[in-house]
Amino acid sequence: MTVRFATSSDGTELAYEQFGDGPPVVLTGGALATRTAGVPLAGELAALGLSGVVYDRRGRGDSGDTEPYAPAQEGADLTAVAEALGGGAAGAEVFAFGMSSGGLVVLEAAARTGGTLSRLVLFEPPFTGAAGQLQDPVRVARLTELIGQEDRSEAVAYFLAEIIGLPPQAVEGARQSPGWDDMKKIAHTLCYDTTLLGDGTLPTGTLAAVRVPTLVLSSDASTPVLQEAARATAEALPYGEHRTLPGAFHQVPPEDLAPVVRDFLTG
Repeated sequence: MTVRFATSSDGTELAYEQFGDGPPVVLTGGALATRTAGVPLAGELAALGLSGVVYDRRGRGDSGDTEPYAPAQEGADLTAVAEALGGGAAGAEVFAFGMSSGGLVVLEAAARTGGTLSRLVLFEPPFTGAAGQLQDPVRVARLTELIGQEDRSEAVAYFLAEIIGLPPQAVEGARQSPGWDDMKKIAHTLCYDTTLLGDGTLPTGTLAAVRVPTLVLSSDASTPVLQEAARATAEALPYGEHRTLPGAFHQVPPEDLAPVVRDFLTG
């Protein structure tokens, strides 16, 4: 596929690829993900008549980065990609899908740019504070310290174990996986994700400003906290709805997810 670049409002270049030639769905990845993580879902959406667009969030993959980091700027990044695809008040319809913390980016973009994005799908946005589990500032500070020390391997392991809550065997499995080196390369962006999330409570002002239909999905195998966070997010959105799908922890197979996304976005 051809890699193209969109320019964000602060001059940051964002790499993206488009699969298919139907109405575009911009896929925004979560923590420790580059655009390659979204390729399977992008391909499934393309086979269903849409086009899946994957991009590297700032600081990842082939995209640039500009300091200081700000959640609003990540929203502007997504808007820049959508506009490069022809989206906007007088342009083509562009949709967005946000995976985990990528959903927070989608919400930032939708709240601040009005009609650039027509419909949204979010998968388990991690507002765990809505279920009584606030983001621990002590753990965030420790993660930031590890990244500041350039201890990328330990930072990734700490994030998976202490912030995500994966068991030791799962963290060790990640260490041994082929993707570990790629995760280490973008370990510094974990600070971006924790900044996006804040204390984990629902950003009611941002959610109230999202004036487009939004489907919030969760997996029936995810933790009760993540499932409740998804339900609470949908309830706080003016045009939100929630649905639970069969899946594994924090994921649903792309071949099962894509028809649900397509039906909602084109319905």
